[in-house]
Amino acid sequence: MTISTGARMRLFGVSAAALVTSMAPAGALAETAPATPAAATPASTGPAAAADDSQKIAEGSDVVVTATKANEIAPVTASLQTTQPQAIVSRTFIEDSLPATADFNQLALITPSFSNTGSNGGVGISESKGQLRGFQDGEYNITYDGVPFGDTNDPTHHSNTFFPSDTVETVVVDRGPGNAGNLGQATFGGSVNLFSRATREDASAAFRGTYGSFNTFLGRAMLQSGSIAKLGGTQILLGGQYVRTDGRLTYSPYHQTNLFGKVVVPIGPDVKLTILSTYNKNHFNQPDNDGATLAQIAMYGKNFSLNNDPKTAQYYGYNYTDKTTDFEIVKFEADIAPGTRLENRAYTYYYNNSTYSDADVTLTAADAAKLKTTNANGTKNVGDLAGYSKLNSYRTYGDILKTTINFGPASLLVGGWIEWNVTHRKRYQYDITKGNGTFTVYDYKYLSVAGNPGYINYDQDSHGNQEQLFAELEIRPIEGLKITPGFKYVSFTRQINAIANQTTHTPATFTATYDASLPFATINYQPTERLAVYAQYAKGFLAPPLSVLYVVDPSASSVKPQTSTNYQFGAVYHGARVSIDADIYAIDFNNKFAHKTVGGNVVYYNQGGVLYKGIEGQATYAFGNGLAIFANASRNYAKTKDERKQVANAPFMTAAGGILYKRGPIKLSLIDKYTGTQYADNGEPKQYRIPGYNTAIAAASYDFGIVTAGINVSDLFDSTKVTNISVNGAPYDQYYFQPGREITGSLSVKF
Repeated sequence: MTISTGARMRLFGVSAAALVTSMAPAGALAETAPATPAAATPASTGPAAAADDSQKIAEGSDVVVTATKANEIAPVTASLQTTQPQAIVSRTFIEDSLPATADFNQLALITPSFSNTGSNGGVGISESKGQLRGFQDGEYNITYDGVPFGDTNDPTHHSNTFFPSDTVETVVVDRGPGNAGNLGQATFGGSVNLFSRATREDASAAFRGTYGSFNTFLGRAMLQSGSIAKLGGTQILLGGQYVRTDGRLTYSPYHQTNLFGKVVVPIGPDVKLTILSTYNKNHFNQPDNDGATLAQIAMYGKNFSLNNDPKTAQYYGYNYTDKTTDFEIVKFEADIAPGTRLENRAYTYYYNNSTYSDADVTLTAADAAKLKTTNANGTKNVGDLAGYSKLNSYRTYGDILKTTINFGPASLLVGGWIEWNVTHRKRYQYDITKGNGTFTVYDYKYLSVAGNPGYINYDQDSHGNQEQLFAELEIRPIEGLKITPGFKYVSFTRQINAIANQTTHTPATFTATYDASLPFATINYQPTERLAVYAQYAKGFLAPPLSVLYVVDPSASSVKPQTSTNYQFGAVYHGARVSIDADIYAIDFNNKFAHKTVGGNVVYYNQGGVLYKGIEGQATYAFGNGLAIFANASRNYAKTKDERKQVANAPFMTAAGGILYKRGPIKLSLIDKYTGTQYADNGEPKQYRIPGYNTAIAAASYDFGIVTAGINVSDLFDSTKVTNISVNGAPYDQYYFQPGREITGSLSVKF
């Protein structure tokens, strides 16, 4: 879907047919749609067409947004063209209402059915994990400019590693699998789609500095070349950001450097090339498995993490991480024939995590005094601290090709996605007290396995290859009606070559391939220019994680991919001052991964499933004087089929609301997100029940012209409630809390 309307334009006089006709072919650069008959708006607008970028609502994405007063100011809205529940978060809301340090989970938090855990060290400072309808990170997709990304052992994500908020223009949360052309390893859980900052026609420079709680400083710059006539209208965007903070948690400083660049080259009237690159480097002090126990909280408080005592496992000098990433996309778009459009994305991304950590920071000083590390010869070192160094480094390559052919009352989209990765992962155990040495703490029996030294916990290379082929046919039998059946074929292969495999510590060379055929069907009907109803049916698929090969004999396992069947129905209404959408959904989730020990060996198998169902809605009302109110809510059922108990880390509900005011130089907002009751473990155990909590943010700014001054207060009511519990067994369970109130002042300069 492609069109992006100006935020102050009115499309109410345009017929539904005109809206469809004025849509550029999929993937084209969206133009502001004029309120004229369809014949005056040719479909061949071309990828190099000019755009009024300053008025986009969902800029950078291929999402149709009808421009109304409500949508202009709404923090969250949806498209009349959508075929599934959707929430669009604009750059204006990100810039005006959220902390500058926010990660992409914080950007999506305001949307229905979305929750997150983590960030206990401060907003965007420590890593967070998102949940969507009760699906955990790795059970839904995250994409950047249409490219799905994630770790190579399973499709999980690192929220503060690749894309800080300054690299994101728009966030579109699709709560569903979408059509066949929606790509990713875990489409059944939905997608959080991030779109990169957009280039502009006019040259500009913007600088921002913020300072606030926990001695947190952020500096960023964004430089726009504008359209360079001598280079055929080429537009260049360069950005950078630096963050340093002491963090909320004790002895847990954090440093981040990010560089971002984007070049858009109009090769001709119907051909465009976009080149994008971002680089990110983080250094922080944090245990590999962070979180404080109840005993530690009682002694040191909720903000305890590390200390300055070298005799303890929590010494900050023993616990630190360096992460380096980059992400590159080369996107080629061309109208290769009348009504036929080709789009190709070639990409690569890199992740390198080098961690040093104590083996167990849940131990008290008394526990640590009793520890024994073991040398290669079997002698024990009483009282020594056990630690390890860990490396996770991978490079992923991929290519996505799509071709759209428009013919009369229908259009055909066909394409494919190929991806492969190379990964090296290792963990070496050493005696922190003595320095680098050969020892093990928990695995005495693995002191020497198949010739491997006992200090090698694991050392493995792995490879992943996947191919997806898809086709979907959009049929428009009558004005305002779109019926889109589709089909996708998925094949996924994992391979391990290890001198010491994880968990078994033995050499391993294993390969496993999984495939699936997935049908899709969606309907969108617009009886009027303001109202749309939609329905969706889709099959989903998620390949087993790499850990199914962390066994002695993979052939002993019978694990199959997780599958799902999704049904959804909803409606969207955009009036002159009100924007409303609501939906109901039901997802039948099967083949839940499980494992057990048989004859001393771990084997994986499929166990039961989960039923996900619920109702969601969001609304914004604009009063016409710059003032608007909004609210959204969801009731989410995510229960196992056997016991009918809510799965872990799946809130029973979410709700959000707030007031926004934008008039002249003044911008004010007060928003609040409520995350309902959830459990930290399956089976709804009372000791792991986590009550609901609120996350309120107040923001205000005044534009003096060149300079804008602002203030942001997150966690306005200074809540430090529990958000998550890492279940290790009492008394070693680790607790995570809201970070408490953070106050940040900012100055922005723009030319």
